[in-house]
Amino acid sequence: MSHRFIKALVGVAVFAAFAGNAPAQDSKVADELAKYREALADGNPADLLEVKGESLWSEKRGPKNASLEQCDMGLGPGKLDGAYAQLPKFFKDTGKVMDVESRLVHCMVTLQGYTAAEVTKNWYSKPGTESDIESLVTYIGAKSNGQKINVPASHPEEARMAKMGEYIFYRRSGPQDFSCAICHGQDGKRIRLQDLGNLTTQAGAGEAMKTWPSYRVSQGAVWTMQRRLIDCMRQARWPEPNYLADSIIALETYLQKTATGTVMETPGIKR
Repeated sequence: MSHRFIKALVGVAVFAAFAGNAPAQDSKVADELAKYREALADGNPADLLEVKGESLWSEKRGPKNASLEQCDMGLGPGKLDGAYAQLPKFFKDTGKVMDVESRLVHCMVTLQGYTAAEVTKNWYSKPGTESDIESLVTYIGAKSNGQKINVPASHPEEARMAKMGEYIFYRRSGPQDFSCAICHGQDGKRIRLQDLGNLTTQAGAGEAMKTWPSYRVSQGAVWTMQRRLIDCMRQARWPEPNYLADSIIALETYLQKTATGTVMETPGIKR
C-alpha cells in the first residue's frame, strides 16, 4: 500500500472526526474549515482519486482495449507534466479550444472506443457512484503542481473564447438579474463567512484557479472546475449549461488567462 494512499486514509478519518462534531452555528464555520484544512493538509482525501486516476490512465480499457497513455493533452502524446496548467487551449485535431475534461473525453472516445454518452454518463460522483473522469482529472491536475498557469490565449480561437468568457462573466442574466461579477468582481466581498475572491485580478483569479480540482469538505467529494462553474450558474439561477458546454470552457479560458503566472497547488481543499 503506497504512502500517499495511507496518508489519504488518515485524512479521511480525521475529516470524519471533525465533521461529526462540527458546530452548526455560522459564526464557527470559518474556524472549523480552517481546522479541516490543517488536519487534511498532509492527507487530502483527493489523494485517493489521484492514485485511482493514475491507474486508470495506464489501464487498457474500452472496446479498443487501449490505455490513455497516448492521449495528447497539449504537450504531445502521454506528456502530462504541466499540461493542466496550459489548458484550455486550441487543438488542431479537433479545431476547438478544449479544457482538460473535454480533451479527456475526446481521448477516451478516440483511443479507447467509448461513446461520448458512455464516458460522460457519470461525469461527477454521486452517493454510491464514482466518477472515472474526476479521478483522471485529479491525476492530470496534480501533474502540474509547481508549474505556473500559462494560458495567454494567443491563438485567435483562444482569444475568441477568452472574450466570450469575459462577456459571460459580466453578463447579468436569469430571474435574479445576476452575473458572476456581482460576487467576484470586487475586493472584500463575502457571503456570510465565505470570502469571495475578485476574479478580475491575477491574484484573485490565481487563488481561485490554482487549487482545482479540489476536495470539497461540505460535499465529501472532489469537484472539477467544470462542476464548480456549472454549480455557480445553478446558484445564480441561470439556465444550467450542459457538461462540456462552450460557455463553461470560455469561462475557464478567461479565468485561466487572468490567473496566468500563478503557481498550481492541486488538489486543493475547499469549503
